[in-house]
Amino acid sequence: MRILLTNDDGIQAVGIRDLYKALVAAGHDVLVAAPISEQSAVGHAITIAAPLRVKEFRENGFSGLGVSGTPADCVKLALTTLMQEPPDVVVSGINAGPNVGVDILYSGTVSAATEGALMGFPAVAVSGDDYAPKDQTGQGRYVAGFLAGRPWEAVPPRCVLNLNFPARPVEQALGLRICPPTPAVYKDWYVTRQDPRGRDYHWLTGVIPPEALSPDTDRALLTQGYITLSPLRFDFTDRDTMARLAERLLPVG
Repeated sequence: MRILLTNDDGIQAVGIRDLYKALVAAGHDVLVAAPISEQSAVGHAITIAAPLRVKEFRENGFSGLGVSGTPADCVKLALTTLMQEPPDVVVSGINAGPNVGVDILYSGTVSAATEGALMGFPAVAVSGDDYAPKDQTGQGRYVAGFLAGRPWEAVPPRCVLNLNFPARPVEQALGLRICPPTPAVYKDWYVTRQDPRGRDYHWLTGVIPPEALSPDTDRALLTQGYITLSPLRFDFTDRDTMARLAERLLPVG
């Protein structure tokens, strides 16, 4: 299988390195095109006011292309310019930290997979519920097996499969649950501090309130110890509201 592999944590992150090793060990042809520096929470931003530059990384059995842009840039550039043949699937991850609920709007990991889906390719986003992982080898092996089952053949075009691992070894996970993202949103606040020169700065933090979680959605199931899989489609049309507006605002007859 030919795989385009990317992420938003950067080409030197633990997750992409461990996933690369697992995919190559499984016999796949893997091209890595990932940001040179961390691009977490940049969403689906693309670079239009500066050129993109590419640097080759070869070290410790790893080979990949670092791109001076966003995760979506990496996928767009790879699929149009860097790859000689199209991939069978675009894989983004493994992200340090989960991408559940509203995270899918902020996440560079999910956005990279979304760019692949919008360009007509099967796409999978992969994340782990650990913001400082040291070893994601087990998760990488699970993803390799997951891809071997070709799950995207059961989903429509432009659909992203969003896979999240709980904060425990894969062999201790309670199993896979297919579920919707939680509709709960973050309760955000800023921590205000002073720099060494006495000037204020503000650092964003926040949580999804546990009491706002529905029991069968991704964040709740992930906390319980399940691996979660949520199919995502990016159709932004609110059809119910469109119908109501048509009744009120458009002339009859």
